[in-house]
Amino acid sequence: MNNVWFITGAGRGLGLDIAKGALAAGHKVVATGRNPERVAKAIGASDNLLVVKLDVTSAEDAAAAAQATLERFGRIDVLVNNAASFYAGYFEELSPDQVQLQLSTSLGGPMNVTRAFLPALRKQRSGRIVSISSSAGLMGFEFCTAYSASKFGLDGWMEALQTEVGPFGIETMIVNPGFFRTELLTEESTNYANTSIEDYRERRAAQIAFWKSQNGKQGGDPAKLARALITLTGQDELPRRFLAGTDAIQVAEQKIALLQQQIDAYRELSNSLAIDENGNE
Repeated sequence: MNNVWFITGAGRGLGLDIAKGALAAGHKVVATGRNPERVAKAIGASDNLLVVKLDVTSAEDAAAAAQATLERFGRIDVLVNNAASFYAGYFEELSPDQVQLQLSTSLGGPMNVTRAFLPALRKQRSGRIVSISSSAGLMGFEFCTAYSASKFGLDGWMEALQTEVGPFGIETMIVNPGFFRTELLTEESTNYANTSIEDYRERRAAQIAFWKSQNGKQGGDPAKLARALITLTGQDELPRRFLAGTDAIQVAEQKIALLQQQIDAYRELSNSLAIDENGNE
């Protein structure tokens, strides 16, 4: 079956691989980005391609992009919330504006785009919403407070959204990738805290050196991830969550083990907190 795909952040990185993969599989694709000329050049010409300008932080852009999609193709089958940014730094050094920019892109953005398409998805009584999260949505990491906040929020929103839209035949999937060789760590996508606090100086220098050294050396292949997502969306039922990469599985297993340890350590105290209807302390 040929579906209509809508992909945010499709001009480079994983979004570009997803767009190319969906077109190669015979699907129709709406590829979006802040610079539509760049998106069109990166993907190449195709009768099944519509390129639309979209800044995901703009609800107006999202509404216009959804309208353009429906006018061209008449429906939407797979919505991929992929556009992302990375504001790296210790929380105390990140400015409120930087934190807000992170949340606006990685959490508010997917909300804007999804909200724009939900009326059409409900009317169709079908459709799939795929949101690209991160291992940082499963476990908090040093120097990633703003990023983790946005991705934890994304995961929680998607889980809750599924309970709301499932009765309309709409499915959601959270994707938690590990380290993939995308362009997230390039200078264009990564922003560092502007403020410097002496107590963090040595650790900050080590963290920046680490993140810069990882650019272009990540072990995951984004083209393979794109093909995996196309395979998953072709199944009869969409997984609620897909852990992408060996390192992502390891992070998830560490989190599960930590939760279980905390449950076991404090089970008796947790179970003692109910109101005693007999009036006893």
